Amino acid sequence: MNVLAYQIADSVDIKGFKSAFKTPTEFSDSDSLYYKTDPGKYIYACKYGVVSFLNYNEAQIAAFIKTIAPFCKNYSRSRHNEEFEIETGAKEIRFGFNKIEITSPNADIFRLIMLNVSQSVALDHYYEVTRKLVLETNLQTQHLEKYGRLNISGRNLKKFIGRTLNLKSNISENLYIFDSPPETWEDEDLNKIDLGLKKTFDLQLRFRNIQENLQIIKDNYELFKDIMQYRSSYILEIIVITLILMEVINLIIERIK
Repeated sequence: MNVLAYQIADSVDIKGFKSAFKTPTEFSDSDSLYYKTDPGKYIYACKYGVVSFLNYNEAQIAAFIKTIAPFCKNYSRSRHNEEFEIETGAKEIRFGFNKIEITSPNADIFRLIMLNVSQSVALDHYYEVTRKLVLETNLQTQHLEKYGRLNISGRNLKKFIGRTLNLKSNISENLYIFDSPPETWEDEDLNKIDLGLKKTFDLQLRFRNIQENLQIIKDNYELFKDIMQYRSSYILEIIVITLILMEVINLIIERIK
C-alpha cells in the first residue's frame, strides 16, 4: 500500500471544498478532510495545501487535484511530493526507510500515517521558501560587505520583511499539526506509530531548523532597516545643517549690504 502526498498550494479552503465535494467524510475538522472513496482508498486534505492519497493511481490523483484546485490559494503545478509504503500483516509495528509495517490496518492508522507524510511534505515546502529568502538576504549582506552600503530600496526592504513575517505567521498557525493528535493519547498503538513516524521524518528537527532560519532572516532585515533609518537620519541632518548655513550666509550678506 502506497501513500503519495503532494504540496499543491499555499493553502486550501477546507470549508468551501467540503461543501462542494459531496463525498461523505471519514473524519473532518476546520483544518482537514479525510475521505474513504473506495475500499482501501483514502484521501487526506489539509488546509496548509497538502493532499495525500492512499492506493490511488496517477490518473485518479490528477482528477482529484483538478477538483480541489479552485479551492486552493496560490495553486502550483510544480509540487513537492513524498511517497511512503505501508506493509500490513506484520507481527509488530516496525519502521524502515520510507516504510512502516503494521499489524492490523484500519482507517485511524491510515489517517495518522497520511498526516505525518503530509507534514513532511509541508516542511519541504516551507524549507524551500525559507531557502529562497536566505539567498536573497545573503545577496544583501555580500553587497554590504563589499561596498559598505545596501543595494535595496526602503520599499523593497519592507516587502522582504513582510514576506518573512507572513511566512512565520503561516507556520505558527499550523504549529499544532506537529503535535500528536488527541486520539494518540488513548491508544498505545497509535501513539507508537505517531512517535515513530515523527522520528522517521525528523519532523521536530526540520521544523526547528526552519524557525531558526526565519529568525536569522528577520534579524538581518531588521538590521538593514536600522542602517537605512540611520542613513535617512544622516541625510536629514545634512539637509538641516545646509539650510541653517544658507540662512546664516543670507544674514551675513544682508548685513554687509
